[in-house]
Amino acid sequence: MAEIKKYSKKRDQNSLIELMKSEGDDWSCYLNKKALPKYLIALDTSITYVAYQEDSICGYVRGIDDYGLYIYLCDLLVDKKHRGKAIGKKLMEAVCKDYPNSIVYVMSDVDEYYQKLGFEKEGSVFKVKNSNKF
Repeated sequence: MAEIKKYSKKRDQNSLIELMKSEGDDWSCYLNKKALPKYLIALDTSITYVAYQEDSICGYVRGIDDYGLYIYLCDLLVDKKHRGKAIGKKLMEAVCKDYPNSIVYVMSDVDEYYQKLGFEKEGSVFKVKNSNKF
């Protein structure tokens, strides 16, 4: 059974990056030389939980707190070897438990997974073209 813990940079950072690397191109946008230093700060300053199975990280969730109004979950990843064990669900439950007065939204690229968990689709996310040039 997976144990859910709040992220600790000292304890979790290296293992978490290795987990992301194991996913290949799907998570490479966070791992390039330009993005990685920013992402490491994001991990440390966001709402981040990790899942452990037998002393190894097997998943994580990262979200952003909108000053108590909403929580936006940006990342959810479970190691391929541990999928189907409700670890992603447990990670999300940990966020909801610790932020009971906030509405939690998920930024998804795997809608079927969240619908299976009973989440309701609400709205869309759009990328502003050239937003990094403003």
